[in-house]
Amino acid sequence: MTLRTCVTPEGVFRCGVHKPQYTVRNLRTTSNIKPLGIFQNGKEHRNQANFPDGDVVIKNADWIYEIANPFPFRGTTYIAKSWADQKASHIETIRLPSQPRVSMSACIDSWLNGCDKNRKEAIFSTLPRPILLSLAANSTDPDDLVLLAKMACEIVFDRHNRPTGLLFQKDESSQPKAVIKDYNLFEVLVNNPYLPDEYKEVLVLIPGAQGNSEIIGEWDHKESHVFEYLRSNSYIPWGHYAANMANDAIRYRIEDLDSRDLDGMRHLYYQRTYLRLAEELGLPLPGRLHELSENELENLRLSIRTEVEKTKVKKTLFVDATLWGWNFGFDCAASQYRLHASHQMIHQQFALIPSRVEEWQDKYCTHPTHSDEMSGYYCGELVEDFIRRYKKRYNSDFFTDYIRAIRNNRRLDGIAARSRSLTVYEDERVLLFVPKAQTSQWELQLITLHPIGNILETDTDTRKSLDIAMLKAMRTLTGLGARMITTIEFSKRFSAPDKSQRLLYSFLPKLPDSPGAFSEAQLRWINGHYPEDFALACRLELERQGKQKPKDQ
Repeated sequence: MTLRTCVTPEGVFRCGVHKPQYTVRNLRTTSNIKPLGIFQNGKEHRNQANFPDGDVVIKNADWIYEIANPFPFRGTTYIAKSWADQKASHIETIRLPSQPRVSMSACIDSWLNGCDKNRKEAIFSTLPRPILLSLAANSTDPDDLVLLAKMACEIVFDRHNRPTGLLFQKDESSQPKAVIKDYNLFEVLVNNPYLPDEYKEVLVLIPGAQGNSEIIGEWDHKESHVFEYLRSNSYIPWGHYAANMANDAIRYRIEDLDSRDLDGMRHLYYQRTYLRLAEELGLPLPGRLHELSENELENLRLSIRTEVEKTKVKKTLFVDATLWGWNFGFDCAASQYRLHASHQMIHQQFALIPSRVEEWQDKYCTHPTHSDEMSGYYCGELVEDFIRRYKKRYNSDFFTDYIRAIRNNRRLDGIAARSRSLTVYEDERVLLFVPKAQTSQWELQLITLHPIGNILETDTDTRKSLDIAMLKAMRTLTGLGARMITTIEFSKRFSAPDKSQRLLYSFLPKLPDSPGAFSEAQLRWINGHYPEDFALACRLELERQGKQKPKDQ
């Protein structure tokens, strides 16, 4: 049995390299030699290189490193040696440029040598829609964005011309609905952090502005305030929850997010999960309208773990796993292609996954199955399935070998004088690192160092370590210039008998030159740097930020 993974029982990574040399038979029947232009000295430049006379002999093509992902279901990473060598010599280039300042109002003023408000509004109303969408996404001028807000929706103002709310009307079912004149423009606009806060509040942040989703949890501590929304009619079966920064604690950028904010969002995730399990197990519950303290949260977790260890309970649990994710950042092309999920201020989503799904068999089904239930899907079970096969094949624990391989890592290019470490940050409980085979060019992973596979197995200290490392990961990536990051959790089922699976988080930035296309659809991930060099760039960025002292330190 072959396992496509770069992790070996020896605790080292197994990587491959292509050194292409080959000949291609020339089957062309015509030549189309034409001028392409001229050089600066006036000499003509022609395209004869495109029309060779004979067969094409490739003697020394670029080396390509091939690294199977530690987890086979995540594909394989390919690293071009020439690209990576350039980055290795210039670590400072592993960074994206900062967002440029953009102001249409300033352009109009310069064209017309000054322009009053009414005339500027008239000019904006004549702009083509793709330009309006581009401005909504990229303008850093609040004046631009206020003008766009008035074009996108009907806003109610007080006598001092301050926004106080939206205009509403009844829809076909007599439900109140905000008057949005251009929904796409509205959505792009409200995701722009440069829109003045008073407009953000009334357009999307005040509870109820976006609909009737119930607030069923809250974290309110000093300068941090988080609401827990219920998304009852959800694309995730059985509903999901959103821990969303509240309208009086506006956070659009990671540099505005401090450790208390992340503590709050994660606390609501832990609290909701433990509470739902306690309800199912018939354990004593805390009172309603009550936020669990850290001690209450830990005591409830321990009670649940004791109950879950009972064999009968393992077989009867309905919610048996968690789903957790974080979409940070938003962008939209002028062509109306959304480039990331809308976030409208920082929030995280989570849900509980059922262990059983009723099988649908309609009247045309001629081959009924032996069971009328299927298991509910969650991404952690892909890890569970693989480590079981790894154990059977090698008689070794995958995660122990994986962490050993990270510790024992050797540089892909074999140059001993350069940094070989994949570690970005660690404490005694968790490790933040660059995976040897990145599925996003800037992917980071966070793993528990002890055999802890889900949040039911995390004690207070481990939860704190996870939360701190998660914030460091986001600060590092955004410090390097990432503006859109998806983070997902790989966890094991609460009832899983395997004690070796580790809780794992994957941070997946979207980069401007890597939208995901032909290669990525096949799980072939193309990279332009060595993972060791990206880890070094991350450590240098964390060090730079440490010298600046974030506001929560």
